[in-house]
Amino acid sequence: MNPSRSPILALLRGGAVFFASLLLAVSCEKKQTPSAASVLPLASEVEPSLAVATSERAPSAAVPATASATGLRFVTYNVENWLILENRYDYETRISAKDAPKPEKEKAAVISLLTDAKPDVLGVCEIGSKEDLMEIQKLLKAAGLDLPHHHFASGIDRSRHLGLLSRFPLSSTATPADTQYKLDGKEYGIQRGVLDATVQTPDSRLWRFLGVHLKSKRDVEDGDQNLMRINEAQLVRKHIDGILNTDPQARIISYGDFNDTRASSPVRIIQGPYNSPRSMSPIGAHDSRKHYWTHFWAKEDVYSRFDYIFFSQSLKKDVIFPECRILDPENWDDASDHRAVLGVFR
Repeated sequence: MNPSRSPILALLRGGAVFFASLLLAVSCEKKQTPSAASVLPLASEVEPSLAVATSERAPSAAVPATASATGLRFVTYNVENWLILENRYDYETRISAKDAPKPEKEKAAVISLLTDAKPDVLGVCEIGSKEDLMEIQKLLKAAGLDLPHHHFASGIDRSRHLGLLSRFPLSSTATPADTQYKLDGKEYGIQRGVLDATVQTPDSRLWRFLGVHLKSKRDVEDGDQNLMRINEAQLVRKHIDGILNTDPQARIISYGDFNDTRASSPVRIIQGPYNSPRSMSPIGAHDSRKHYWTHFWAKEDVYSRFDYIFFSQSLKKDVIFPECRILDPENWDDASDHRAVLGVFR
C-alpha cells in the first residue's frame, strides 16, 4: 500500500498534528493482528555479565581507497523478509506464492536506497541466511557500494536473522554470555539473537555494534509477547553492562528493530538509567518532513517508531546530529515496511 493513499498521511501532508505516537504499536509483521499489551513498569536493573568473545575474526584487508579517513556513516535497516517465505502474499496483486524469495522489485528498492545513503557500516534485520546477506553484499557492490567485511548472527528463530556489512575490517566478534530466560516456568531464548561485531576505522578507533531484533508484538500461544520482549531487552542490557564494566569508555552503537516505542519497558531497559555513565542515548532522527515514524502497518494504516540507533556516552561528542536522519525516498515502501535510519559520526 502506498502511504500517499493513507488517510493518516494525507492528514500529515495537510499540516495536521501527527498522532501516531499515541496509537497502539503494532506487529512488525503486516499479516498479523495487533495486540493491546500494556506497558509494564521498568524492570529492575540486572546484574552485569561479561561478554564471551568468540574465535571469529574477519580476515585482514586493506581499507578501500574511497573510505573516509575519519568518521563513520552507519545505517540500520529492517529489509522486510529478505528470505524464502513459505507463503508470501503480494498486497498489490493479492496473489500468494509458496516458498518465494523477496521480490526483485523490493530488492532493487533496498539496494537503491542504500547506495544513495552510502553507509560505511550497514546493520540489517530480517534476513534469512548467510547467503541472503552475501546477496545483499554482492548487489551493493555491483551498484557501487563495496562493503567487503561481514558478520551473520542468529538466535532460536530459524527464519529471521541479523547481518552486518562493513567497509572497514572487523577486529572481533562476540556473543552474549547469557541468551536464555524463564517465563512462567518455561525456558526461552532470544529469538533473533544479538549481533556483536567490532569495526576498526583507519584512524585505529574501535566501534562496537550490537544489533537486535526484539520479539514482535504478534501474540503467541506459549507466552506473553510483551514479557518476552522485556526479557530479551534485559539480556541485551546485561550484555551492554558487561562490556561497560570491562571498558567504561567502550564505543558502543546498539541498533535495530526494537518492535516497541520510546516509552515502552523494552526500549527503556536497553537505554538504561537516565543520565548515567551506563546509559545508551538515542539518536532522535527524523525524515525530510520532520516525521519520526519508521514502520508502517498497511493493514491498519498505523505508523510507529520501532527502529533506533543508541550510542554509549563515550560517543556523545562524535555524533553529528544534524546529519542523522530517517531515510525517506519516494519509493521507500517498495523496499520494506520499515524505513532505514542513518547515524553519522565524526
